[in-house]
Amino acid sequence: MRFFLSLTSVLTLVGAVSAGPPNVLLIVADDLRTELGCYGSAAKTPHLDALAQRGVRFDRAYCQQAVCNPSRSSFLCGLRPDTLRLWNNGTHFRETNPDVVTLPQSFRANGYTTRCVGKIFHNWHTAEKGDRRSWSADEFLHYANHGDDKPLVKRELPDNRATLADWNYGATTITECRDVPDGAYYDGRVAAEAVKVLKEVKDRPFFLAVGFWKPHAPFNAPKKYWDRYDRAALPKLNPARPKDGVDIAFHDSREVLLLPPKTRTPTAEQAAEMRHGYFANISFMDEQAGKVLAALTELGLDRNTIIVFLSDHGYHIGEHTLWGKTSCFEYDARVPLIVTTPNGRTGSTKSLAELVDLYPTLTDLCGLKTPDRLDGASLVPILKNPTRTVKTAAFTQHPRPAYFDRTPSKIPEAMGYSIRTATHRYTEWRSWKDGTLIGVELYAHESDPTELKNLAGSPEQVMVLKSARDALHTQFPPQTPPAKR
Repeated sequence: MRFFLSLTSVLTLVGAVSAGPPNVLLIVADDLRTELGCYGSAAKTPHLDALAQRGVRFDRAYCQQAVCNPSRSSFLCGLRPDTLRLWNNGTHFRETNPDVVTLPQSFRANGYTTRCVGKIFHNWHTAEKGDRRSWSADEFLHYANHGDDKPLVKRELPDNRATLADWNYGATTITECRDVPDGAYYDGRVAAEAVKVLKEVKDRPFFLAVGFWKPHAPFNAPKKYWDRYDRAALPKLNPARPKDGVDIAFHDSREVLLLPPKTRTPTAEQAAEMRHGYFANISFMDEQAGKVLAALTELGLDRNTIIVFLSDHGYHIGEHTLWGKTSCFEYDARVPLIVTTPNGRTGSTKSLAELVDLYPTLTDLCGLKTPDRLDGASLVPILKNPTRTVKTAAFTQHPRPAYFDRTPSKIPEAMGYSIRTATHRYTEWRSWKDGTLIGVELYAHESDPTELKNLAGSPEQVMVLKSARDALHTQFPPQTPPAKR
C-alpha cells in the first residue's frame, strides 16, 4: 500500500514550510558498489561520508538490473526492466515506451527547472542521445564513451605511472596514473559545470541531476587519488567461486578482460593494480561530489534541497572470478543510497529498498502527484522513521548472455531473477523461450555475506527456499517469457 502524506506533513519533513517547494539534487555514480567509508569500506570518501551523516543511509538498497541502461531507465521511469521491456544497453527506453513520463519530466511538468549535467540516462549505444524532453535546457557531457575519457591538458602530458599500458580500454588503457588536474577528465568538468548550473537556477525551484562517470573503468583517476592508498593495505582479493554455484550465474567479464582472442587473465599484481585504480576512481568521484555539495551550501541552497546520492549498480573487482557487472550476485545488485532532507531524520536503516522506489519517494517528498503506474514504493515512511519497513523483498534480474543484443540472435537464452530478503538471496535462472528452470541459487547472508556457498540443495534450507521461491514467483511468475508479459 502506497504511503501518502498531507502537503503540510511533507513540507514539514523537508523543512520547507516557509521556503517554498523543495529543490532536488540527484547525484549518480557509475559502477559504484557500497565502497564508501560510511559503509565500512577502506575507500577514502570524506564528502559522501559527511553527506550520510546529514541524512538516512540505506544499507540494503538494490538495483533492478546490474548494467547501465536498464538500471538507469528503470529508476528514472519508476518501472522495472520487464515492465519497460528493456534489458540491454542498445535500446533507448523511448523505443519501447515512447510516452513514458520520466522522473525529471514529471518535475518539469510541475514547474521545476530540470537540468542534467553528466551521465544520467544511459547513452552512447542508443540512437537517441539522452532524453532532451526531460530537461529544461540541453544536457552537458551526457553522451560519451568511458574509453574516450583521456586526460586533456594544455601542457605536455605527464608519464603514466601505471604499468598496464598494453591493456587497452577503448582509446585509453585499463589503468592510468598521471599527475594531471581534476578537470583533465570527464568528472572534473562535470563538477565544474554543475556548480555553474547551481548558480543559474538558484532563484527558482530546481531538479538538478549530476551524473559522474566514475568509478567506472578505465581506472585512470589523477595521481593524487592513487596516492591516497597503500596498495598493500587494501582489502585482499578472494576470487573464489561459490561452492556448488551454477555456471549460468557467471559471465566472461568482457568489459575488463576483453573478448577472444584478446582475453586477458590478470596476474595477482595486475589484479591489485586494477583494484587500486578502482579505489582511486572512487576517491576522485567523491572529491567532485564534494565540490557540488560545497557550492550548494555556499549558495544557501542546502536549507531547502533534498539530496539523493546513489549508484546505478554494483561491481566486481575480481571476486567470484568476475570483473565488471552483469550478475545477480550481491556485489553487483547492492548499491549505496543516501537521502537527506532539510531538518529531516539522520541515521542508517536496514530496511530493504530498490532504486525503482526513487521516483515515488521524490514526488512524495515534494508534494507532487505520484503516477499510478509506477512499480516502486515511496520510502518516505523510512525517512521519517528508519526502523519502518516498506517492503519485505528487493528484486534484481539479468539475462544470459549478459550482452545478448550483440549476439546473432539478438535475444537472450535465459533470464536470472533474484530476490533479496532480509536474510537470504534466492535466484532462479529460467529459459527465455518457455520459462524452464535452468539453475537455482540460495545464499544465507547472515553467515555468508559474500555468497560463497550455494545452499539451494541443502535439506536444512527447504523451508527458506520455498518461502523465497513463492515470493519470487509472486513478482515474476514462471513459464511466461518476459517479452510477453
